[in-house]
Amino acid sequence: MYQNMDLSSIRKEYRQRQLRKADLLHDPFEQFRLWLQEAIRAEEIEPNGMALATGSLSCRHVLLKAIDKGFVFFTNLNSRKAGQLEQNPAAAAAFWWRQLERQVTLEGYCEKVSPDIAAAYFSSRPRESRLAAWSSEKQSSPLTSRDALEERYQLYQNEFKNKEITLPPFWGGFRLIPHRIEFWQGRPNRLHDRFVYLKAEGGWTLERLYP
Repeated sequence: MYQNMDLSSIRKEYRQRQLRKADLLHDPFEQFRLWLQEAIRAEEIEPNGMALATGSLSCRHVLLKAIDKGFVFFTNLNSRKAGQLEQNPAAAAAFWWRQLERQVTLEGYCEKVSPDIAAAYFSSRPRESRLAAWSSEKQSSPLTSRDALEERYQLYQNEFKNKEITLPPFWGGFRLIPHRIEFWQGRPNRLHDRFVYLKAEGGWTLERLYP
């Protein structure tokens, strides 16, 4: 049934909004927070979901959990992405907000967050999610079966029964510190509005790009 799919005919016209340079805030972090708030109000599916690219050719979605001097996400430190960031901290990320016809892309480098920050976020997660983190110690490694994973989950359920679930030593977070942030607003006829902030001495520059 999929052999006759005509992907070339799939097309969407973007008509909701325009984006002018005068509309953008001086600080790209504040501009991102503004767009993220609007995405939350629009009830986008996982508005904090970001596609994270690491290594030479590797990409996946993670969840943005904080914005400070960078964009913070958490993960298993044994995972493929964490290993790639240990080898090369360069990373890029993209947010897509379909209902608002908007995209934001980031380029920069990642650093580990402190254990205190990781522990504070880990303790805020649902109990089941914390047990799952312990169960998936070997994240990204081959798994013999689903049953083996669920057995590990049951093992940790028993181990932490009536006890606080502590931060695993193999679990933590990263902060993507960008030097480039681009805001994209879909427009009719593919004449999209694109603006890029570039990190400069003492602040950020802002310029419009050809679509």
